[in-house]
Amino acid sequence: MTTKKAPVQLPLGIGLRDDARFENFVSGQNGLACTQLEQAARGEGEQYIYIWGHQGVGCSHLLQSCCHAADPVRRSAVYLPLAELGHAGPELLDDLDQLQMVCIDNVEQVAGLPQWEEALFHLFNRMRAINHVLILASDRSPRALGLKLPDLESRLNWGLVFQVKPLDDATKEVALKSRAKARGLQLSDEVVRYLMHHGSRDMANLLVTLDRLDRESLSAQRRITVPFVKQVMGW
Repeated sequence: MTTKKAPVQLPLGIGLRDDARFENFVSGQNGLACTQLEQAARGEGEQYIYIWGHQGVGCSHLLQSCCHAADPVRRSAVYLPLAELGHAGPELLDDLDQLQMVCIDNVEQVAGLPQWEEALFHLFNRMRAINHVLILASDRSPRALGLKLPDLESRLNWGLVFQVKPLDDATKEVALKSRAKARGLQLSDEVVRYLMHHGSRDMANLLVTLDRLDRESLSAQRRITVPFVKQVMGW
């Protein structure tokens, strides 16, 4: 008689951003990576994908997009940002192979920690054995993680490895206007250029600025103009 495993107990308080979806990710030079991730999320592509890139390029967005894409096709999935959950210990990875897709962010947070590396190694093997999908993200490549467990480093280089490349300025402007339009905001070219030249050009920070301007414009019942941006941001 086979004993049925208990349901996976997922950590509380980790939700997906509703706007972290493939359709509002401006891919730039990352089109192939996005295509492969979308296919994997639907259970139609690669079983293992590793993406990496510097802060702000969108790795977390892409992992959460995978989870959103899995939902309409009724595939069970979870997003685990280790920067927020590392305190839970490597037991966090126990039994996750019950899920059809596991997306683990911030792998660099546990590199060099023997118990975590072993837990990740065994999760990789369990997922592979039953053809479930594992997607990992980090701010550095597998070889640059400084792993202590050689077998884990070998596993992390088995599948597809993509560097998520930053957008150029012209593409960032398109992305910013697209995200604003999705929120029902109209950003003029003048405002977009002002944001690009006076704030951080990091895409993640640009979107944080847009969030703030959206809230403030709604509260003040004012359009987002250059004088309004100067007032709100203090630039």
